[in-house]
Amino acid sequence: MNKYIPIAIILTIISSCAKQDANEQIQYLDGYWSIEKAILEDGTEKEFTISTTIDFMEINGKTGIRKKVQPKLDGTFLTSNDAETFEIKIEDDSLRLYYTTPFDSWKETVLKAKDSSLVVLNPDGKTYFYKKFATFNFQ
Repeated sequence: MNKYIPIAIILTIISSCAKQDANEQIQYLDGYWSIEKAILEDGTEKEFTISTTIDFMEINGKTGIRKKVQPKLDGTFLTSNDAETFEIKIEDDSLRLYYTTPFDSWKETVLKAKDSSLVVLNPDGKTYFYKKFATFNFQ
């Protein structure tokens, strides 16, 4: 039985180190994000091999905007004035994004945010996986 104690301690250390600090995640939200896949609440996975729109996020302190944009071949983007605003909060050691529009309000939980990847859980139990958008390169 004593031989299992070191294994339990090592697993505890690994799992505690694996959780990303919510405050550190905020710095990675800015930018253009392309969806890769979604995992539904029942475990079904949906791949997004081609998407005509990407998400643009801009953070200003404890608030931000998110809008859909369409990349063009010349490196610019087609966009509209429509944007969803959100408030950033840290609750239960997790980064939460609180959205409010004239039609609805909801919160998303950021599970992972790095320089090149973003994982977000929405209230419907869907987990969305994004990668940083890279402009088209034809050379």
